[in-house]
Amino acid sequence: MQVVSLSGGNGGKEAQVLIEKVFMPYLQEFLAARGEDAGVFEARGALALSTDSFVIDPLIFEGGDIGKLCVCGSANDVAMGGAHPKYLSVGFILEEGLEVELLQQILSSMQEQLRLGGLKLLSLDTKVVPKGCADKIFINTTAVGSVLYPNLSAKNLREGQVIIVSGAIGTHGALLFSKRAEIQLDTPLASDCQQLFPLLEPVFKSGCKIHALRDATRGGLASVLHEWAQSSKVGIEVDEDKIPILEGVRGVCEILGLEPYVLANEGVCVLSVEACDASKICALLQEGGAKEACIIGRVISQKGVFLKTPWGSKRPLDILEGELLPRIC
Repeated sequence: MQVVSLSGGNGGKEAQVLIEKVFMPYLQEFLAARGEDAGVFEARGALALSTDSFVIDPLIFEGGDIGKLCVCGSANDVAMGGAHPKYLSVGFILEEGLEVELLQQILSSMQEQLRLGGLKLLSLDTKVVPKGCADKIFINTTAVGSVLYPNLSAKNLREGQVIIVSGAIGTHGALLFSKRAEIQLDTPLASDCQQLFPLLEPVFKSGCKIHALRDATRGGLASVLHEWAQSSKVGIEVDEDKIPILEGVRGVCEILGLEPYVLANEGVCVLSVEACDASKICALLQEGGAKEACIIGRVISQKGVFLKTPWGSKRPLDILEGELLPRIC
C-alpha cells in the first residue's frame, strides 16, 4: 500500500488492511480496548477532559509534526487543569491519496509521545474523504486525566501574585511563519512542542500555591494575560527585559513586523503563584529541564495588561486581533 484509497474508509476489507497494516504497528500497544466501540477505564476523584483538532500546515516542521503535536496539545490542555493526562481518544480524517509513508512517520511520532507520557488509547477512529475535501490529514484528540492539583482558574488572580513563564515565548509561531511558502525565511528555530506534565508534576506535589495555569498556544502570552486580567478583574504588569525570547524569534518578528507576545507556543506555560513560592517554583521548573523558567511580572490593582520597558515606562500590551496565521496547530 503506497497511498490511502477512498475505500480505506469503507469499514470493510480495505479499511481493515489500513488499520492492521498501517495503524496497529504504531498504536496497538497503547490501546485500552481492541475491537470494541468504547474503551473502559476506572477513575477515582475528579477528572479533567479536553478535546482539540489539529490542522497544522506544514504537517512536518523542525521540532515536530502533526502526530507529536496532537498528543502534546491535548495532554497539555489536561495538565493545565492540574491533572495527570492518562488516556487519549484519537480521530483521523485522511484525504484520499495521502502517502502511507507520510502517515507512518506521523504515527511514529505519536507512538513516541504516547510512550513518553505513559498514555493509553481508549478509542480510535479513521475516516477517508475524497481528494480535495481535506488537506492530507486532520487529527482530533480528546485527553482525560486525574486531577492532582484542584481549583486552578483564570478567576483566581489577586493583587500581589507573581507571574512565571516556563520558557522562551513565540518559538512555535515564529517557526511556522518562517516555513510558510509565501515567506520562506531561513531560520535555526525549532518548535517548542513538548508535553508539560512531566515538568509540572514536581510543582503540583511541592506544596507551593498555584492560582492559575495556562499553556500559551494560539494568541501567545498576551492572550493568556488578557484572559486572566478580564476574568479576575485585575491588572497584570510584565517586565519586557525579563521575558525570555530567542534571538531567532526576535529576528523573524523584526523582519515581519510582529510582536513575539502574540505568537503561539506549544510547550510553554504561564503560572500565577504566591510571591513567596515563586523562586521555588522557578527552581523546580529549571530542574525539570525548563532552563529559562523565570518570573516576568506581577498582578496589580490597575486594570489592564501592561508591558514595562527597561527604561521604566509602561505601555499597554495589546491582545491579538484578527487571524495572524491560520493552521498553526
